[in-house]
Amino acid sequence: MRRSAMKISPKKLLAYLILGAWSALSVFLVVWVIMASLKTTRGLFGKPWSLPTSPVFENYVKAWVSNRFEHYFLNSFLVVSCSVVALLLVAVPAAYVLSRGQFKGRRTLLNFFIFGMGIPIPLLFIPLVVLTTELGIVDTLVGLSVVYVSIALPFTIYVLQGFFSSLPSELESAAIIDGCSDWQVFWHVMLPLAAPGAATVAILNFVALWNEYQISLVLINSPENRTLSLGIYSLITSMQYSGGNWPGLFAGVTIVMVPTVALYIFLSERMISGITMGGVK
Repeated sequence: MRRSAMKISPKKLLAYLILGAWSALSVFLVVWVIMASLKTTRGLFGKPWSLPTSPVFENYVKAWVSNRFEHYFLNSFLVVSCSVVALLLVAVPAAYVLSRGQFKGRRTLLNFFIFGMGIPIPLLFIPLVVLTTELGIVDTLVGLSVVYVSIALPFTIYVLQGFFSSLPSELESAAIIDGCSDWQVFWHVMLPLAAPGAATVAILNFVALWNEYQISLVLINSPENRTLSLGIYSLITSMQYSGGNWPGLFAGVTIVMVPTVALYIFLSERMISGITMGGVK
């Protein structure tokens, strides 16, 4: 191999260094939180950077049972899973129509969804509370799921619209010539091709909604309807009166991290390939 082919430009080298440092810091923080969750409070503050000599798995038992994380985990899983499924059912056909349909106002409608991506979430707190109260779904998991779908819809449609636009139109034309209806073209031809894009937005939305805190804090008041993020908040609040069980807090944080980290480990290649395919036109 020639020496010129082995050279790396300064810009690429700087980018690699920054990304490498950021990745190393992220991995270090995750590992440190896990190690801290396996210590006692005295061991955590006495030797914060050392490995736990005798792991205290009781911290996870207390967080899971005593702090009701088992209930919060189930609430989060139900709300986020149902939200992602409902989001795909609405966004995939809408994105297909906006990318392939030819009708008046298509560009305006697409710009409307793009505009929705730029609205700050705190500006929606009062309207969301008013609407969910009038509909009778405030402080319910159903209401929280409906709000999640509404908030994530602009981003999902925008990404999927770009993905559908990148697919070759010749396949669609060939299916129409073979006698397929519009629905058959979408269901049997375009939807299977868009599966990587749908999987990508499903993963991104699952991670974002799993870690969502502000909306659930505003809309959920009952302890039985709390999600994991609210469970962490209640655990921090209770620490003010219980002397501070920091290892238990880190155990709760680890429980919250497990699903998202597992998704990134097992589905990162699919997500990256979906984003890459959607960006090529």
